[in-house]
Amino acid sequence: MKKIFGGINLSWLKLIIMAIIAGVYTAIMAMLPIARDTSFSDLTVTFEVWIFFGIFIIMNSKSAKDSALKCFVFFLISQPLVYLVQDIINHTNLFGTYYRFWIPWTIATIPMGFIGYYMKKDKWWGLLILAPMLLFIGEEYAGYLSKTMFSFPRHLLTTIFCISTLIIYPLAIFKNKIAKYGGLIISCLLVIGVAIICIINPPVYSTTVLSNGSKYTFDDSYKVYLLDKKYGDLSIKYESGIEDWMVHAEFKKAGKTIMVLESPDGNKTLFDISIRRDTYSIKEKSN
Repeated sequence: MKKIFGGINLSWLKLIIMAIIAGVYTAIMAMLPIARDTSFSDLTVTFEVWIFFGIFIIMNSKSAKDSALKCFVFFLISQPLVYLVQDIINHTNLFGTYYRFWIPWTIATIPMGFIGYYMKKDKWWGLLILAPMLLFIGEEYAGYLSKTMFSFPRHLLTTIFCISTLIIYPLAIFKNKIAKYGGLIISCLLVIGVAIICIINPPVYSTTVLSNGSKYTFDDSYKVYLLDKKYGDLSIKYESGIEDWMVHAEFKKAGKTIMVLESPDGNKTLFDISIRRDTYSIKEKSN
């Protein structure tokens, strides 16, 4: 582990090859349907893996200037490739639409790479440089732990990656006891604290799945429920904004089940419903 964080001769050629591979791989994961909403595509939307790349470059650079320039060039190559590869294959315009959001981050890698290099001085204040990155990863970990709990085992690998890097970074980067164990304490507090919060307040996906109208007519005299209660709870509520009745859902778990809309006289309309962390699909069952 120490070799990864400071024992590699990171030449410019190696850096450029690494940037190209990272950019192309990310683009492929963004396009593959089988990778969608899994750990393999998570690096297309969040920062935990890119933080790893940044720290890896910083710890294997020869000077603060070298670190700043290599971080900048790595992200200058990898991020445009993420969009350009997709544009070439899918004939889209993602580069023109989305890359502008990465420009400030790419520029910011220059001071971040420069300042980050001073973690290699192995002083207690190096923890002040690492701490914001630990907090950032902690935030990503909270989001992915919530997603994993809701739709296990999706995003489990990313959750484990976040926990692992939180523990590894202070231990691998520092020899100074204050920085090493101070960072380890911060990381452990983040890991344990986020886990407790997620257990006490498990993830819930609140949404509206059906509205009263010409096709389906109902009010609060009707009953609505899921055949498998583990997926959540349904209720019929009056929405004053639209002045009509809606079927409201509090989903607690991803999966597929059947929704039942039952009239006062016992007539039932059945729906196949597929639940994911932040979306769903619903279709009336055919007779």
